[in-house]
Amino acid sequence: MWSVLWAAVRSKAPYVTFPVAFVVGLVGYHLERALRGDPPPAAEERSISEQREERKLQEIAEKDLTKVVSLKEKLEFAPRAVLNRNRAEKS
Repeated sequence: MWSVLWAAVRSKAPYVTFPVAFVVGLVGYHLERALRGDPPPAAEERSISEQREERKLQEIAEKDLTKVVSLKEKLEFAPRAVLNRNRAEKS
């Protein structure tokens, strides 16, 4: 008799254990939620691109936009000493 019972339990084990595990998990979930209370809402995280845009806007806001480099200084690509080194009128 016991062998027939164990054979039946062994063959039907997935059908028995899943509902039992489901009920135990559901009870544990609700019990933990009742003891801890509702979780606080998570802070909304900004994406990396949004953080970068915000940082760039702050850098622009901190910069004094009235102080600009003159056009003459902008057009010089190398120091004058390098450009005038091999000129004949210089030597």
